[in-house]
Amino acid sequence: MTSELRAAAAAASPVAGLRVAVVAETFRPAVNGVVNSVVRAADHLSVRGHDVVVVAPSGSSYTSACGAPVEVVRVPAVRLPGYRGLAVARPGLDLTGTLRALRPDVVHLASPALLGAAAGRAARDLGIPVVAVFQTDLAAFARRYRLPGGPALADRLVRQVHGTADLTLVPSSATAAVLRSRGVRDLALWARGVDARQFDPRRRDLALRSQLAPDGELLVGVVARLAVEKRLHLLAEVDRLPGVRLLVVGDGPRRRHLQRALPNAVFAGQRTGTDLGRLVASMDLFVHPGRDETFCQAVQEALAAGVPALVAAAGGPLDLVRHGRNGWLWSGDDPRVLAAMVAGLRDDRLALRAAAARARRSVVQRTWARVGDELIGHYAAVLAGAAERAAAA
Repeated sequence: MTSELRAAAAAASPVAGLRVAVVAETFRPAVNGVVNSVVRAADHLSVRGHDVVVVAPSGSSYTSACGAPVEVVRVPAVRLPGYRGLAVARPGLDLTGTLRALRPDVVHLASPALLGAAAGRAARDLGIPVVAVFQTDLAAFARRYRLPGGPALADRLVRQVHGTADLTLVPSSATAAVLRSRGVRDLALWARGVDARQFDPRRRDLALRSQLAPDGELLVGVVARLAVEKRLHLLAEVDRLPGVRLLVVGDGPRRRHLQRALPNAVFAGQRTGTDLGRLVASMDLFVHPGRDETFCQAVQEALAAGVPALVAAAGGPLDLVRHGRNGWLWSGDDPRVLAAMVAGLRDDRLALRAAAARARRSVVQRTWARVGDELIGHYAAVLAGAAERAAAA
């Protein structure tokens, strides 16, 4: 067990011995923010002595970080068109029998869509409290991938799914405002934690940096799924800047397209663990051009590693980046402006170093143990509300 998990186990939990069914739209072997959050939540719940079962379209049972078993119940799945390697639940599932057999105290809907909708309906029929975690902007996803029904259908699905929840947890204030405008109520802020040991300025590797930028270029990096919604093609102007080397970490369906669009960039592929931490800490500047991020964990991890971030002024990054303090905000439309901002920082290393000195302090207090306990507190609140309603009835 890691020292962070031991510290988490030493603190008191607001409730004890819960059985939690985490319903995940995507799960291992997929690599994305939803999967990472589910694994982190399951690990922390296990540390606190709670029993966790994951209901998902992929993956298999495993042992959590503290040595506790985590059962994975798989549901029938299909592959998402246009998104190689991503399994999603088959439409039209009825999870009433599954949840009745699992007998959870609370159902946790992780970034719910079709599977989350089925789980929410089943939980309501069975009288099980539901906490939904909003993590993916389905309307933006539908627009980018031209899914049947488009953003309007996605918005109706969001209202329907979150209407079954006793509480919806949102990762950022911008996301909360969007959901309120779409008619979703009963919201609470629940951000993401960061592993301050994996992402640490002390992992900066000068030898690695010299290998990636052999002529002393400004090393500008991004860590992202190589998919259309991340808008990484907008980095083409940055890729052409003299004195700048672009580092792209991640994999996905747009990799070949991006390698053509960014011919001077270094594509490092999918990286994890200490290897990822070393790559991020060795960057001089982190850039993320996406506008549809509900939180953007990669930005928080870069800041924890002491790397200032330049991001689109939209969505979750607005809660993370303070313009001119730990990073910079870009209007998010003109890639030439983005390249000009990078060029300005290339020529003003003093401003870059000042922001780097403030970056880690801005996020390091957001440990996974802390946000894990906040999650258990939200479970306790909905369970107390359910008990009050039962007593009144």
